[in-house]
Amino acid sequence: MNTHTMTVKKTSYREAGVDIDKANAFVERIKPLIKTTARQGAVGGIGSFGGLFLLGADKYKNPLLVSTTDGVGTKLKIAHAMGIHNTIGIDLVAMSVNDLIVQGAEPLFFLDYIATGKLSVETSVQIVEGIAKGCVEAGCALTGGETAEMPGFYNDDEYDLAGFCVGVVEYDNLIDGSEIRVGDSIIGLTSNGIHSNGYSLVRKVLFEQAGLDINDTAKGLEGSIGMELLRPTKIYVKPILNLIKNFTIRGIAHITGGGLTENIPRILPQRCGAVIVRERWTPPAIFKIIQDRGGVDDAEMLRVFNMGIGMIVIVPEKNSKEIVDHMERLGEQAYIIGHIINRDEQDPAITFE
Repeated sequence: MNTHTMTVKKTSYREAGVDIDKANAFVERIKPLIKTTARQGAVGGIGSFGGLFLLGADKYKNPLLVSTTDGVGTKLKIAHAMGIHNTIGIDLVAMSVNDLIVQGAEPLFFLDYIATGKLSVETSVQIVEGIAKGCVEAGCALTGGETAEMPGFYNDDEYDLAGFCVGVVEYDNLIDGSEIRVGDSIIGLTSNGIHSNGYSLVRKVLFEQAGLDINDTAKGLEGSIGMELLRPTKIYVKPILNLIKNFTIRGIAHITGGGLTENIPRILPQRCGAVIVRERWTPPAIFKIIQDRGGVDDAEMLRVFNMGIGMIVIVPEKNSKEIVDHMERLGEQAYIIGHIINRDEQDPAITFE
């Protein structure tokens, strides 16, 4: 009887492309960053199976938890091309906390998910630097996250990001647009650029069609095209919380994917329409560059981009001027960009003048 001995080569997880030791080193590196985001309610550190947060329900009469999740889309391609990774985390936080604040919710805690082909400790630490900075700006704790090394799914130097945030608002103080009335004013808070939406169109227009390079400059920009496109999304949490505390606010909309055209109608009652007067503000130069280079029509620009307005607030007309002045004292540029009208069912929810 013949016997065959088969020798099996010893294989490790590291040889398969996943380095547990490197992941542990990364966690040690980011612990000081996470500590900078500590706030009341955050319990313990990282390393457990879940992040802990003590709501302190005695502080609230009827607390309503609000949760959001988002990524930053193909803006990641710009960070990769520029080799700059310490601002994209701010975008990640901004996209979730700006969605929370429109309902009047205070962000409490944030979690991140980083997926990559091969873990680079240096790059990942830079990403978390941005996340921590965004959390500090939004006043929320970074209570945990996940880093997934996925060889064969992503290229070695590629990564993707997702973020998750939980906030709280008193049930009776929820802002959902139901109080919006005909005659109310629409106040726009300026963006600082493209924020984190529409980058597939941006890249097609500027780099594929126009043949521009990230290091090129263009009229009206302070620096290179790459630096302009990487400008972090503005976080509106603290000024909006201040506004809610001091004034009657009937509706708030984050001007994110879908632009002004899609996002303002999301908060309007059935019989209300919005009129936006475009000459009330001047969009940043990058939008004109995209429109001119790509031959993108006005309707498409308004449906894809924020066009210089990152957040809108709907308020009683009698308070509008005072609120604009108040926002400017807080360091926010604000304009009365429109008003609410009565709308029949067949009429568009939003019109531009």
